Amino acid sequence: MLFSRQAGRSRGVLRPPAAAGPGVEEKMRLGRYMDETIKEYSGILLGAILFGIAYSWFLFPFRISPGGVGGIAQVLYRLTGVTESLWLFAFNIPLFAIGWKFVGRQFGLRSFVGTMLANAMCWVFKPSHLSFLPDYETIVHNIAPEGHLPRLAVFLDGSSPTDILLASLAGSTILGLGLGIIFRFRGSTGGTDIPVAVLRKYTGVSISTGYWMVESIIIVAAGAALGNPTLVIWAYLNLFLSTRMTDLAAEGMPYVKAVMIITSKGDRIRDAIYEQLDRGVTFLKAEGGSGRRPKDAVYVCVHQRQVRALAAIVRSVDPHAFVVLHDAYDVMGYGFRRRTLDYDENGG
Repeated sequence: MLFSRQAGRSRGVLRPPAAAGPGVEEKMRLGRYMDETIKEYSGILLGAILFGIAYSWFLFPFRISPGGVGGIAQVLYRLTGVTESLWLFAFNIPLFAIGWKFVGRQFGLRSFVGTMLANAMCWVFKPSHLSFLPDYETIVHNIAPEGHLPRLAVFLDGSSPTDILLASLAGSTILGLGLGIIFRFRGSTGGTDIPVAVLRKYTGVSISTGYWMVESIIIVAAGAALGNPTLVIWAYLNLFLSTRMTDLAAEGMPYVKAVMIITSKGDRIRDAIYEQLDRGVTFLKAEGGSGRRPKDAVYVCVHQRQVRALAAIVRSVDPHAFVVLHDAYDVMGYGFRRRTLDYDENGG
């Protein structure tokens, strides 16, 4: 323990330094919690804004929503004339209540906030709400045929066959980024997350299988209701693109390679990695499959820019080593900074 000389210094008395009281520590913890909370909800808001832009400007007007509650909403808009954003609220609120009752607190406060913000942004960014812009008539276009309910799109006027492709690419990319950011900050957007969670709990199907079952039912039904089978193809394309962009935004690009080196010269390879790359390694004991001879399995994580240097080390020490590389999206430990946030399955 460290000590400091206090007022009784002339008598050579050593006293421990004054420790921060419990009140100070509590205030510091509360401050950190508030900073983190503000950061997380700001991230959820940013993701919700992108979510609203994607649906209202591109996906809803061209009727190419990639399944989910959005797919149902675009069908009901055609049948009732009630705007899609209101249908999102109408479905997601009871769905959230069902998820809370049958699945539990996984659907907590962040999930509720993310769902409500995403739905609200679909209404806020409705193209008709851009009428205050001086160039409104040149930016916003009604792409619906004459005599049909209006379908206002932003930037694209629907006159070119490529417009639906551009809307698909732009909408799916922006939607995926928005969803990924919301997930990155431990939020959710409700929708098909809830029936999939219920399906998984009571039937045991995997999450991926559950999503494809639910989304496929909605996509096919929407295509049939709208009387355009081509929309089914566009919806599946958008589902693939938005899923990939969601993963990219939530997890980031793989910036680390995890490497497994099967070798009989593990100590020399370890020493070279220490000296040249400044990376830690882990030894796993292994046996050759044919002669059952003992070998070392050296496990190491390196930045992508260090892969060539690592390969040169292995070749120089043991040209017969067997090496496997794979992507690592998030690494905690010496020399690496964690980039993603945990998803809190306990809600809040």
